[in-house]
Amino acid sequence: MKKIVFISYVLMIFGIIGCNNICEKKGFDYDAEISNIKDVLESYVIANETQDIELIQKIWAPDKDIIIFGTKGDEKLIGWESIRNATQEQFNTFENTLISVRDQVVKINKFGDIAWFSEVINYNFILDGKARSYEGIRYTGVLEKRGNDWYIIQSHMSIPAETN
Repeated sequence: MKKIVFISYVLMIFGIIGCNNICEKKGFDYDAEISNIKDVLESYVIANETQDIELIQKIWAPDKDIIIFGTKGDEKLIGWESIRNATQEQFNTFENTLISVRDQVVKINKFGDIAWFSEVINYNFILDGKARSYEGIRYTGVLEKRGNDWYIIQSHMSIPAETN
């Protein structure tokens, strides 16, 4: 029994540290790709703050089947056109957007072509002359590497329910 437990621990340790070896064999630098993905996510924040729809278009895959689940109960956008239209509508109504990110986690599959992330964001803006703030929004998503570039292909935002 002790031998099985020991072997399990050894395999677990190799599994935890093994991605760097696997990634190197697959021909990509794991740390560099993590940095590239974090740059894409930071660009997405900047694009929302500066209301730069062209930058957002460079971040999202231009596909018809990409998906965003938003914070409203029925908010599900499918395809780049829907996402662009909703984003532009938001830009037309929000002013002075400020977004802060914390607790960001980014992971990549062993082939180096799919990544996923989670983070918590605070979203502040002016709507109809009134300051609005959403604290602790949970934001998750999936990116796909195409050529040398990473694109968001799915995301989900949720606002935590208040507990008493």
